[in-house]
Amino acid sequence: MKILLTSTSFQDTPGRHQDLLYSQGFDIDTLRGPIWEEELLQIIADYDAVICGDDDYTEAVIKKGVSGKLKYISKYGVGLDRIDLKAAEKYGIPVTNCPGVNQVSVAEHVLALLFTFEKNIHVQHISTQSGSWKRWVGNEVAGKTLGIIGLGAIGKELAKKAAALGLHIIAFDVYKDQAFLDQNKEVQFKEDVVDIYKTADIISLHVPHTESTDKMIDEKVLFESLGKQPIIINTSRGKLVDSNAIKNALIAGKIRGYLADVLATEPMAEDEILRGVENVIITPHVGSRTYQSVVRQGTMAVENLLNLINESK
Repeated sequence: MKILLTSTSFQDTPGRHQDLLYSQGFDIDTLRGPIWEEELLQIIADYDAVICGDDDYTEAVIKKGVSGKLKYISKYGVGLDRIDLKAAEKYGIPVTNCPGVNQVSVAEHVLALLFTFEKNIHVQHISTQSGSWKRWVGNEVAGKTLGIIGLGAIGKELAKKAAALGLHIIAFDVYKDQAFLDQNKEVQFKEDVVDIYKTADIISLHVPHTESTDKMIDEKVLFESLGKQPIIINTSRGKLVDSNAIKNALIAGKIRGYLADVLATEPMAEDEILRGVENVIITPHVGSRTYQSVVRQGTMAVENLLNLINESK
């Protein structure tokens, strides 16, 4: 079988996941993703299967793949918003992903961004590297209210870690996991997301990008719904927010900061509107890029592919 591997995290991190994949006897090609539709259209029909990152698996790409050898798509990671799942079903291509393996790394990254911002670590580091000893005054996070939008695996992990740090936790999700709430009394569940907007000092986004969540943080939310001047943290998908509205809200003082591990266009475009904006911290989609998480996700991605192959025999 001929396999295309495009996840850079998978490729850049030696470990059990690579050993498992390369011990199968597959003919493996590697490209450094994300790979866009135009490039995939030229090559996808040559491969039996892909282990992909955030590549452009549009209907056109899937259709072209099926016209050739393509039989399986194994997603490294959780988010499936870049894969046209309806087209995959239409053309009989099974798609798997890796839920429940990166929550510790991403939750830690949320807290790392928060502490970096509140303690001014980013600007203090730049300052001391230039020889300065200018000292900023930071903020404690204990006692603040953290609003978590999306109480899935990552949201739950963040809730537990943040509660241990002394934050008050409120959370919203379209699904109420009563068993989790019963076991974690410190998490106050809200039936309406507006309650998060009105009461949180920090808002952290943990939902997938879908039609219903596209630009869920927009001008109306930022200028009409916020009860405080929160920090917004986004480690999920860049398209959950309207970047223009974020910039305007920062300028107008409606939010204190925007801390992001994701952008609407990745890698960052030269004309990225949030680049260089004061009180914005951007990391290059590395929330789950820890050695431990990469090995877990990579191993699951390979095992998912092997299961698909075995099931089709």
